[in-house]
Amino acid sequence: MFHLRTCAAKLRPLTASQTVKTFSQNKSAAIRTFQQIRCYSAPVAAEPFLSGTSSNYVEEMYCAWLENPKSVHKSWDIFFRNTNAGAPPGTAYQSPLSLSRSSLATVAHAQSLVEAQPNVDKLVEDHLAVQSLIRAYQIRGHHVAQLDPLGILDADLDSSVPADIISSTDKLDLAVFKERLRMLTVGGFYGLDESDLDKVFRLPTTTFIGGQESALPLREIIRRLEMAYCQHIGVEFMFINDLEQCQWIRQKFETPGIMQFTNEEKRTLLARLVRSTRFEDFLQRKWSSEKRFGLEGCEVLIPALKTIIDKSSENGVDYVIMGMPHRGRLNVLANVIRKELEQIFCQFDSKLEAADEGSGDMKYHLGMYHRRINRVTDRNITLSLVANPSHLEAADPVVMGKTKAEQFYCGDNEGKKVMSILLHGDAAFAGQGIVYETFHLSDLPSYTTHGTVHVVVNNQIGFTTDPRMARSSPYPTDVARVVNAPIFHVNSDDPEAVMYVCKVAAEWRSTFHKDVVVDLVCYRRNGHNEMDEPMFTQPLMYKQIRKQKPVLQKYAELLVSQGVVNQPEYEEEISKYDKICEEAFTRSKDEKILHIKHWLDSPWPGFFTLDGQPRSMTCPSTGLEEDVLTHIGNVASSVPVENFTIHGGLSRILKTRKELVTNRTVDWALAEYMAFGSLLKEGIHVRLSGQDVERGTFSHRHHVLHDQNVDKRTCIPMNHLWPNQAPYTVCNSSLSEYGVLGFELGFAMASPNALVLWEAQFGDFNNMAQCIIDQFICPGQAKWVRQNGIVLLLPHGMEGMGPEHSSARPERFLQMCNDDPDVLPDLQEENFDINQLYDCNWIVVNCSTPGNFFHVLRRQILLPFRKPLIVFTPKSLLRHPEARTNFDEMLSGTHFQRVIPEDGPAAQNPDQVKRLLFCTGKVYYDLTRERKARGMAEQVAITRIEQLSPFPFDLLLKEAQKYPNAELAWCQEEHKNQGYYDYVKPRLRTTIDRAKPVWYAGRDPAAAPATGNKKTHLTELQRFLDTAFDLDAFKKFS
Repeated sequence: MFHLRTCAAKLRPLTASQTVKTFSQNKSAAIRTFQQIRCYSAPVAAEPFLSGTSSNYVEEMYCAWLENPKSVHKSWDIFFRNTNAGAPPGTAYQSPLSLSRSSLATVAHAQSLVEAQPNVDKLVEDHLAVQSLIRAYQIRGHHVAQLDPLGILDADLDSSVPADIISSTDKLDLAVFKERLRMLTVGGFYGLDESDLDKVFRLPTTTFIGGQESALPLREIIRRLEMAYCQHIGVEFMFINDLEQCQWIRQKFETPGIMQFTNEEKRTLLARLVRSTRFEDFLQRKWSSEKRFGLEGCEVLIPALKTIIDKSSENGVDYVIMGMPHRGRLNVLANVIRKELEQIFCQFDSKLEAADEGSGDMKYHLGMYHRRINRVTDRNITLSLVANPSHLEAADPVVMGKTKAEQFYCGDNEGKKVMSILLHGDAAFAGQGIVYETFHLSDLPSYTTHGTVHVVVNNQIGFTTDPRMARSSPYPTDVARVVNAPIFHVNSDDPEAVMYVCKVAAEWRSTFHKDVVVDLVCYRRNGHNEMDEPMFTQPLMYKQIRKQKPVLQKYAELLVSQGVVNQPEYEEEISKYDKICEEAFTRSKDEKILHIKHWLDSPWPGFFTLDGQPRSMTCPSTGLEEDVLTHIGNVASSVPVENFTIHGGLSRILKTRKELVTNRTVDWALAEYMAFGSLLKEGIHVRLSGQDVERGTFSHRHHVLHDQNVDKRTCIPMNHLWPNQAPYTVCNSSLSEYGVLGFELGFAMASPNALVLWEAQFGDFNNMAQCIIDQFICPGQAKWVRQNGIVLLLPHGMEGMGPEHSSARPERFLQMCNDDPDVLPDLQEENFDINQLYDCNWIVVNCSTPGNFFHVLRRQILLPFRKPLIVFTPKSLLRHPEARTNFDEMLSGTHFQRVIPEDGPAAQNPDQVKRLLFCTGKVYYDLTRERKARGMAEQVAITRIEQLSPFPFDLLLKEAQKYPNAELAWCQEEHKNQGYYDYVKPRLRTTIDRAKPVWYAGRDPAAAPATGNKKTHLTELQRFLDTAFDLDAFKKFS
């Protein structure tokens, strides 16, 4: 009955604008909840039997009719047919036949209604066909859009026209249209023919092509769909599963006449194109034989970026963080970031001297930070371009992490103030897996930046590789579909279309706070670089490119023809910018020294002195007052939330922690807790990220408690330590190393006053993030004068668990340390240990006690500068009964111990010691157990090297001199060609001036990090322990 009463109202089409209004008004409602809205278009009295008690009877009749029309009286059959066909109330019902002669007319009328049903069916079918046609354009119109400015390639690598679109590259050429229409009709796809072109059809609520009109002729419907979806803009959005978002995009691209620009906007666009184009021309004239990875062929990128920034600034954004590859970087620095031109030009001077320590980097890899007034919005805006290596897309997660950090520190929880823009190349966007990893961070609670605008400079070539050989997907941007990001393809030779798309992209990000992709389909006028010859591999493409008129010339001619500017005005704009470049070039000749710090992408105001130096070269004690340790320990062993039920096993863990605190002792998990908690008390934000870090891979941490009775109810005790503490963030990451480590590196870039840690699930998983380690963490300061205090926690140790999950590959980290193994530094230098830390590229430690782990974490923040910290963390030591530290070793006045010397009987009688074993990490406990079993405590001394790099020359020299009669040996559980031996041996030899050999006790060389056989593992362990304590083992080599 409800259907009968509202049928007419439902069949009346709403305008699309009414639909959007309805969605916005009910935005808080569940997306998939539909409510029946009673909306009568005529009084119910028109069908009097539909009211009162009769309605139940009619409803029963209707249900019976739906099952079998012949099961009801003929008059009911006519009524229900007419109602379903859209007959208005009052006409669907036919009164019963009377005995009068007029009944014949009634019968004839009733028969005509029944016979008219096929025509009604045809009308419905045609409307459905038109709706399907509209939907086909919305889904697949981009496949026939004219996107390639060269006109020789299809952006989707497919020259065919989708079978359900009445279109071609000739657009509405009547002959072509008739042929397409005939094919679709013969195939039965739409059932339309040429005579339907002028028939008027009602438009569905899922299109805006009608504007204020609710019905259009089919010919006009197709024309408007062609204009919206098949010109210089191709829109991919119908995969998005949010109806409001789809309607928003339809409105932006389908509304007639929506893409309009004022003359002032056109003149601004022309001026920006002039700057973009003439900048590259100037560099080509002055340094024709220099690589600069110019923007020729996609000069529209500069006004595109400026449009995104302008629109975002208008919407409230005041900080934009950008990442990009090298192509066009100098142009972006000059015309978007507004780096002084003379600072760019002087980079081409081969006689320029470097003022900063380190290697520096190529001019097209450097970053920049600049705060200025946005001239369009007259608002302050800060722009940061992150420095990057040549590893394309590697900077993506770094930019995301830095953006997240800036949002975090300014309390921007919705991304309204800080945003990111990422630039990509087409080949890299499709080919680099880090793009996928970064996209998958985009909507995770602890990683989202609330939307990134991605701009793809689609040269339609990767170095020399044709796109048909470079990707399997139709577009290079298809990876973005996994996160429901709309993709706007646009022909870069249509600057106004590019500007419009960029405005929409910025508005999308501001409205929905989700990622969006702008695909600038362009070309590369030169080779991969200015010295490269592209005709070797793409002769036909480059023949066309040689003929191609530059976009600036095309657009200038268009505006002159429109009367927006005249030729003298255009030429004056060119000469004005050329003059700016010439004057800057003259000033650049006065630059004799290159200051890389002027290209810093993440300055830390107030942390260093004005000339970028540490404010001191000392480090205070890393110990704490006992009441602070006790308080943190008590919170760590409790549940600070009422009516919170924890797992029984966790209750036992917390009870054990409580006992440790009572006994003034810490294990590994408690030491970490105290380091973090004390820094939070001091206002230092702590962020721990990685796979399963909330609980800990080895179930030792438990920083997030879960209520066993209430789903998703959690508690983080660390955030209940102090009333005004800094926040603690601990977050399980996605199953990604490359992306997540890059993200955390970027987060650590934003502020020196935060301890940012990434923990690998197992140490060897760091090799999945090798690019971030090799290109950013290890050489970052040397290349870009950018310090970073990120901490890597890498579980490491030979536990008999096989080749995987055993080794964190310490040899790789040590190999990349920048100290000289053959040069003994000045050990008498004041603050030798701090100066060593300042000069190194990163710090590598392998702590054997929880207390030392506690100290090294706190030292990371208390140092007057920042260096990456690599920590090889234990597995079995997490619960080892001897791996405990007393509070006394953590109190005020205590420090991190770079070396832990022998303190047993051997140290009391050093002259009697026959062998001095040096080791690091877990193997110490194997050695002490074996020494005790053999009763050799007075003959063998064991010294632990806790800080491997910078190498503690001064302390190890004292140890070696303390035992004048002892052999020196290095003992490790790793294989000889792995681990620490190749790093430690030459430095130990340098320490003792090569007075003695340094012997080796450990596993033999091997290809794999560890054996997969438990018995073999134990046999190898016992073999090197035998070597370590056999005082005659090395005599045959003497």
